[in-house]
Amino acid sequence: MRIISLLAILAFPVAEIWILINLAHQYGWWLILYLVVMAMLGLQLIRDEKLLFSGRMMENLNQEGNPIKAIFGSARNIIAGILLIIPGVITDLIAVVLLLIPVNKNKQATSQYSQQAANDDVIEGEFHREE
Repeated sequence: MRIISLLAILAFPVAEIWILINLAHQYGWWLILYLVVMAMLGLQLIRDEKLLFSGRMMENLNQEGNPIKAIFGSARNIIAGILLIIPGVITDLIAVVLLLIPVNKNKQATSQYSQQAANDDVIEGEFHREE
């Protein structure tokens, strides 16, 4: 079992390098542009996640949700960002699959707040300023 897992771990970088060499022969410098763009997208994803994490956590806590979901959602996005930074097509595909996995949101809490009125003392009308 150890040998199979060791071979799988060693086969991954070999497959990445083989795919990159084949793509470099086919597309030339476009491959370098692709790798640079993917690395920039990965960095931006990590930066955005760092900025949005506290807001997501507070929103989740305000809706009396489970903070573990927010933590796992942010960890998933950071892992996807790291995979996008690593040069390779297979890692990029794994990152896209990670980003496409939906995060289960607390639908009960959002529907509960949308059905209740914010203030029952609201009087509707029109306003005109006369000078």
